[in-house]
Amino acid sequence: MSVYETLCGILGEENVLRDEPMGAHTTFRVGGPADYFVMPQSEEALAELAAFVTKEDISHYILGNGSNLLVGDKGYRGVMIQVGRGLGEIRVDGELIYAQAGGSLARLAAVARQESLTGLEFASGIPGTLGGAVMMNAGAYGGEMKQVIVSARALAPGGEIREIPVKKLELGYRTSIFAANEDIILGAVMKLEKGDKDQIQDYMDELKRRRVEKQPLEYPSAGSTFKRPEGHFAGKLIEDAGLRGFSVGGAQVSEKHCGFVINKGKATAADILSLMEQVAERVERQSGIRLVPEVKRIGEF
Repeated sequence: MSVYETLCGILGEENVLRDEPMGAHTTFRVGGPADYFVMPQSEEALAELAAFVTKEDISHYILGNGSNLLVGDKGYRGVMIQVGRGLGEIRVDGELIYAQAGGSLARLAAVARQESLTGLEFASGIPGTLGGAVMMNAGAYGGEMKQVIVSARALAPGGEIREIPVKKLELGYRTSIFAANEDIILGAVMKLEKGDKDQIQDYMDELKRRRVEKQPLEYPSAGSTFKRPEGHFAGKLIEDAGLRGFSVGGAQVSEKHCGFVINKGKATAADILSLMEQVAERVERQSGIRLVPEVKRIGEF
């Protein structure tokens, strides 16, 4: 039986795409075709899929919203596994929220607001899924996931489902235990606090206003392109190096916020990668500080 037939047998033909352009599934809106793009609709299907690709030693990558990812122009040789809406259940029990990894942060924050729960307002404008947010300890405007997570559920390579308490997740600046192991995040439990629904909405509106005012939301990007160097801000270092508006092909350092690399129009992954590398080199020459990409690079360039 072929790989395609096996994938269809596990997931259903409607959830298996061949030669799927990754530009349709990343917020940079670039990237060549993945050999297989699959969308498991249950944890059981995801576990069976993971067992198959591991046993057959097939390259695979777990994708959420593609909001922190640069896929090469020649695509990805292997199976791209999207943990998305089919694994996006959200359940509230008092001050606890139980959510699957495929749920969007925006929806999660909206559910919390509807239940008059405060603590997730910072996540309302982050264009990612809960799984990606746990993986990277996502944060914004002084909030981060480690402030609200109680535990995470994960599928280990051997097929065991583990419940991992927050103290063992090693949540740090844009990292977690999942950055170093091969577990697949299935979901998380978060504890919030009771608040006033109107005040929660007002704060979310204020954060949205600040994002619209300061960030180039009108262009495809991956958000903050580089990690924040200790004691510095990446955007300020880039601006001080004279790189505001610097471009390579269709990729550009945003004139609105130098911490963002944007797809100004018809950029390729190679354009974006070249721009990132040149920015890092120029900033290092100027300041002695080497910027580290926050964006993950995969596939063939």
